[in-house]
Amino acid sequence: MKFPTGAALLLMLAVGLLAPAFVYPVLLMKLICFALFACALNLLLGYGGLLSLGHAAFFGGAGYATGYAMTVWGVPFELGILIGVGLAAALGWVIGSLAMRRQGIYFAMITLALAQLAFFVVLQWPALGGEDGLQRIPRGTLLGRIDLGNDKALYYLFLGFFALACFLIHRTIHSPFGQVLVAVRDNAPRATSLGYDINRVRTTAFVLSAALAGLAGSMKAVLFGVVTLADVHWHLSGLVVLMTLLGGLGTVFGPAVGACMVVLLENELGDIGTKLAELTGIGAFNLLGDSVPIVTGIVFMLCVLLFRRGVVGEARAFMTRWQANAPQRALVVPDKNVGFVVTPPP
Repeated sequence: MKFPTGAALLLMLAVGLLAPAFVYPVLLMKLICFALFACALNLLLGYGGLLSLGHAAFFGGAGYATGYAMTVWGVPFELGILIGVGLAAALGWVIGSLAMRRQGIYFAMITLALAQLAFFVVLQWPALGGEDGLQRIPRGTLLGRIDLGNDKALYYLFLGFFALACFLIHRTIHSPFGQVLVAVRDNAPRATSLGYDINRVRTTAFVLSAALAGLAGSMKAVLFGVVTLADVHWHLSGLVVLMTLLGGLGTVFGPAVGACMVVLLENELGDIGTKLAELTGIGAFNLLGDSVPIVTGIVFMLCVLLFRRGVVGEARAFMTRWQANAPQRALVVPDKNVGFVVTPPP
């Protein structure tokens, strides 16, 4: 049974609208930020076949741009978000144009090197706070009327941003451009022989992915009121690749699922360990909160061994196999002469 992407999006929206009644809104907004970040990388990696190890530069760079604009220049929330997304897109064009000169592992290494260059620029720029980061970023108001200091108001705004971004990604990959991008991923020489400029296609996808990653970074900066060097560090670039692989490479909502898994492990594993220690009397469970990287690594290894396509990818493959192997039912067709005729399955 194929589950329509549009129906999946509507179901996620319904769950999202009801979620603040049961879950802390700030945690939900953090999940949205990283889910959007992972979906942005998946557009480039899953559908373009390009592994970027420098996407944290767009995520953190947009966060710094939005935070600086809102804190120092005093711009409103809407303009601050646009400045962050615009900087991420411009940075994506610069890095993408340079990295497209090489392919494969060399492409990944160039993105990593240029992202580390951006990291050291942020570190050495006194106006951005250095090792202390940029702090006291205001949330502001939406259109001068809605106070975004209210967690629920900000949550529903972020949910709308995420829904629009998912719709944009869905329309992109199902558009002629998206089909060309997949064709370039699968057989670049064939696409070139058909007259497509593969570097232009890849660079466009890179810029779009960087802009969406920048939107996620700007949202996170406004949410927590602070941007730190961890937001532009290469470790975050590797972590978002892990999120994408866990959820399912080349699926629309798989990276979002993977991002939720990783973020929930980081935030809730300590509480889970404490509750297990109380229930079982085994004190070793209290150490789970300090062992998040180990547990995340174990989960990743299990997914690599048991779920090669990721969680959502394997679920989709299982549904396809189930549909193919399901027995065909006989059809009962009315007949005016003999009443009913049982038609055997095809």
